[in-house]
Amino acid sequence: MAIDPERTFKPINIAVLTVSDTRTPADDTSGDILAERVKAAGHKLAARAIVRDDASLLAGKLNDWIDDPAIDAVVSTGGTGLTGRDVTPEALDRLKAGGNVRDIPGFGELFRMISYRSIGTSTVQSRACAVVARGTYIFALPGSNGAVKDGWDWILAEQLDSRNRPCNFVELMPRLREK
Repeated sequence: MAIDPERTFKPINIAVLTVSDTRTPADDTSGDILAERVKAAGHKLAARAIVRDDASLLAGKLNDWIDDPAIDAVVSTGGTGLTGRDVTPEALDRLKAGGNVRDIPGFGELFRMISYRSIGTSTVQSRACAVVARGTYIFALPGSNGAVKDGWDWILAEQLDSRNRPCNFVELMPRLREK
């Protein structure tokens, strides 16, 4: 990361969403890892929830958070695999139907490149992805602790730091709702 010491860190409000039929607040280790990293980086943990692997429920929660001006970004964990219950990318597709949603294809591509170093070719089973929806970033990571660490430590920690050069997601935030 190329931190520019001349720039000021700007904390943002981040919500953490765990997508799972089996996790509870007591055993949501990947959600715990994300929440801890969000706060350790100096950002505000604006909200946290667990939602079942159901595209309608997930899209509903995401729409609520997108419409909340106190949330700048959502980082989800889970639901990005290939099984029938993995529906996080499909929930993001539902958001697209409402308009003003743009894919961030480089996020998933970079995540899989980084993940390849840890798990080899098994990374092809990941559908990690990201969008910016009506001015709110949404990053969908796999549900494993290792995937969450890789996604935060190697991508999001840098891109959600306003001091990161040559560019970062934070500096684009004032312009995300432009038409």
